Amino acid sequence: MTPPTSRTWARRGHTPAIRVRGRSQRRFSIAALTCYKPGERSRLIFRPKRHADHKRGGRRSFTWTDYRDLLIAAHRQLDAPLVLIWDDLNVHLDARLRAFIAAQEWITSFQLPPYAPDLNPVEGIWSLARRAGQNNIDFTDPDHLMHVLRRTLRELQYRNDVIDRCLAATGLTLTTPHPKAQ
Repeated sequence: MTPPTSRTWARRGHTPAIRVRGRSQRRFSIAALTCYKPGERSRLIFRPKRHADHKRGGRRSFTWTDYRDLLIAAHRQLDAPLVLIWDDLNVHLDARLRAFIAAQEWITSFQLPPYAPDLNPVEGIWSLARRAGQNNIDFTDPDHLMHVLRRTLRELQYRNDVIDRCLAATGLTLTTPHPKAQ
């Protein structure tokens, strides 16, 4: 992951050059749910995963079972039914995950239109995590990167005002008015 740069400085006439190491062969994935319920504080539930060795044919992202386990954990933690709004990530469209969701009475699932990150509140979380936790950091090793990611997301978990703003930025609301009968 190439770290974002927020600010640089140098003497006048000397363009700053920022060295970034080449692409790592290690891979990390993070799945997250932003959870909203009227009258309660917003929640962020996330699961990071470090992929051991994808060079040897191993998986380089979350599997459908990882998402299934995340949904089960969220249901247990929230002790409430879930209304799931998915984007078009290929794993979200997996037939096995779809079958699992269809078999659960506590999950209602909706699909976002293709290429609509502006409707996904989690995209705001990723943007904030990238800007708040990774600016101008030279990660020493993969463990350092994972530590910073976890710390940043844990800090965001306690900022329900920020999580609420991620929903507000989409233009979506918690309640949709019913069409009036005419």
